[in-house]
Amino acid sequence: MITVENVSKSFPGTTASGSPVLALRDVNVEISAGALYGVVGAAGSGKSTLARCIALQERPDRGVVRLDGLNTASLDGKRLREVRRQVGVVGARQELHAERTVAGNVAAPLELLGLDGPQRKSRVGKLLDLVGLTQRAAQRPSELTVGQQRRVAVARALAASPAVLLADDPTAGVAPEETGAVLTVLDRARAELGATVLVTTQEASVVRRVCDEIGVLEDGSITESGSVLDLLADPSSRTARSLLPAIETTPAQVAKYDRSVDIVLVGFAAVGALLPEASARFGVELATIGGGLTRVGDTPVARFRLGLRGEQADAAMAWISERGGHVTHTARGPQGVAA
Repeated sequence: MITVENVSKSFPGTTASGSPVLALRDVNVEISAGALYGVVGAAGSGKSTLARCIALQERPDRGVVRLDGLNTASLDGKRLREVRRQVGVVGARQELHAERTVAGNVAAPLELLGLDGPQRKSRVGKLLDLVGLTQRAAQRPSELTVGQQRRVAVARALAASPAVLLADDPTAGVAPEETGAVLTVLDRARAELGATVLVTTQEASVVRRVCDEIGVLEDGSITESGSVLDLLADPSSRTARSLLPAIETTPAQVAKYDRSVDIVLVGFAAVGALLPEASARFGVELATIGGGLTRVGDTPVARFRLGLRGEQADAAMAWISERGGHVTHTARGPQGVAA
């Protein structure tokens, strides 16, 4: 587990006044062992600074970073270097060794650890298979796409079997058609190697594809955090606003019904069955007049605006809410049905 407790970090000011730049402000984060956690924020929000603090590349001004309960603030010298090896780091601008092959780049950390040739070869082969680049082993980095280079960097970061893989903006500069392959590699590192994976990103699509948990960082402060699916259930959360399908309806569409509601449904059973079952059970019309479907990882998520017609519409919405649907009452139609 990674625990960040009240961490603040500032840097010398670059303005005319010379005032320090406060990059992190009393940040608290808990990342469960084996999770794929996303820290999301705009450029300059403090994501990379938080990543460097967790990777023990920066020391906070205040607060503590704990790795499996170990207070890293007390570490220095050899012990600090040992613990740093438990965190593999992939940076958006991390350079590969141009003179080495793909396999040679992945082998470099193992050479520093003194692994013998057969062990190195076996480990490199497994990692290249993990990142889907076995056929590129003998090529140079210059012969690869940016997305492939990023996957090599992931394999190199995993070479020493770290407990934590930290990927700072891993899809930056990667072509859209290659983004999925990079994210799949991060997910495989968690699923097949048991690594705890921390991803920093500006892109909501990264969270949608791979993250279990999320922390939203704004101006150096965490403004919301938790399970991605739990945050999606709250339409007012920033996560929901970023990830849920947009709703666009006209007054004329709403006016056809007694009233309308917005509803969020999470999971196969909810998305596939709740609305038709409620309609049949209570004898009401539930018409989808806006919204749509998306996926968060493998989980389907829907946000719809429904037009309601029928005397038991309230009972139908209450029944859906009891079964995990998240209903927000919105506009009333011309008949003014009571909410």
